Amino acid sequence: MARKANNGGADSAATPGRLKQIALTYKMTRKADPKVGLVVAGVGIVTFGVLLAIGFLIDHPVYLGILGFILAFLAMAIVFGRRAERAAFGQLEGQPGAAAAVLQNIGRGWTTTPAVAMNRSQDVVHRAVGKAGIVLVAEGNPNRLRTLLAAEKKKMARVVVDVPVHDFIVGNGEGEVPLKKLRTTLVKLPRVLTGAQVTAANDRLRALGDLMSNMPLPKGPMPKGMRMPRGGKMR
Repeated sequence: MARKANNGGADSAATPGRLKQIALTYKMTRKADPKVGLVVAGVGIVTFGVLLAIGFLIDHPVYLGILGFILAFLAMAIVFGRRAERAAFGQLEGQPGAAAAVLQNIGRGWTTTPAVAMNRSQDVVHRAVGKAGIVLVAEGNPNRLRTLLAAEKKKMARVVVDVPVHDFIVGNGEGEVPLKKLRTTLVKLPRVLTGAQVTAANDRLRALGDLMSNMPLPKGPMPKGMRMPRGGKMR
């Protein structure tokens, strides 16, 4: 009985948290998409109305009304989720590290290492490893990024030679991948590695480290007035 009471208390405590999260998401979405409330409500009303009308036509308004309510709620959730995602990507687009944020939320089975390479102009390359192989995602100036990507591939070739490597440049130009389509693009890549091969690739790449782990920072507090050079490397 005590265990049931505890579970009930946990569920009750979680519900306000979920509602608060939904409310915060709605507020964020409404800032970028002021019509989101009207659109979502319209979808729900139309869906419910169509099912209810069909119910009256076939003389089963109660059954179709219940089904219409469920489907209306589902349709509203789907539409709201898509518009919220679009609003989130709209706020991220153009921000430094936006691609890394998308990669870190791609889902299970992927290991993301942000900022494995960067130049003085703050163009950056992130790395994700999954059953599709190694994916390098770059954001910044496309002309400079091609050189940065080539250098990163050459560096990885020293430790991984039997793993496919894909590279993408985030942007809206020709041959680039828009930020909002980055996750979908990676998920659609063919899975060619086993779990053991992914683990082995991660272990080898971990030896390369990332930009921050490779930075030879001095021990102890940084002296006052000392500035870090552009490009992130201490000399």
